[in-house]
Amino acid sequence: MTALSVNLNKIALLRNSREGQRPSVIEFARKAIAAGASGITVHPRPDQRHIRASDVPELATLLQQDYPDIEFNIEGNPEAAATSDGYPGFIELITAAQPAQATLVPDSDDQLTSDHGWDLSQEQPRLRKHIAQCKRAGARVSLFMDPVIEQMSAAADHGADRVEFYTGPYAQTFWQYGPDDARTQDCYRQFAEAAEAALKAGLGINAGHDLDQQNLPLFADLPGLAEVSIGHAIICEALTNSFSDTVAAYVAILDNATRIA
Repeated sequence: MTALSVNLNKIALLRNSREGQRPSVIEFARKAIAAGASGITVHPRPDQRHIRASDVPELATLLQQDYPDIEFNIEGNPEAAATSDGYPGFIELITAAQPAQATLVPDSDDQLTSDHGWDLSQEQPRLRKHIAQCKRAGARVSLFMDPVIEQMSAAADHGADRVEFYTGPYAQTFWQYGPDDARTQDCYRQFAEAAEAALKAGLGINAGHDLDQQNLPLFADLPGLAEVSIGHAIICEALTNSFSDTVAAYVAILDNATRIA
């Protein structure tokens, strides 16, 4: 069964638009878990535009004490360094919080959102070092990757445990052409073939970015899909429905998926 990890960045973004703690990141972590989520994801950026560095230990403590079976996934660029306004550096956050999973993403500090995976066509010694640092903190390491078959073995060679496929191109193709169009099917097939290569290399498979209730049912059949991380779509859909019902709807989609193990 594929796990759903709920990304709370947009909850924090809304909170940061006013003084105070409403909406509460902790409260919505509890709501997501009560609705069936198997994990909580955050992507604390150096500018702290949404999830703040101070949110990370609070969430880590919540999950460790109250929900030991719920995984904590922290995403970010391992090269992100400490800043003068309280961001301690990504590796320092991982070392202190000791999450179940660290997802390493190659985005810049001022990037609006993640939009590409790592290029491992050449050896990246610093990335290899950062993977080892995260593992020493007890985290499973996932690399944010495009569906490039040839790079799946490179991800494993660098020491990663999983890859997280950047699904933005799939979502855009789906929205433009629909599920039955040959272009959508071809795009999905690229991910399926990359997934097979990842499994062959001994990697687990995660996915995330722009997945929603419309395009997830097809993608949920991806071979070996262990986890999807979704945040933006949940918040958008919750504006029409409700947060808890929206999270539960995603869990139901994943529970009903059929795929090749």
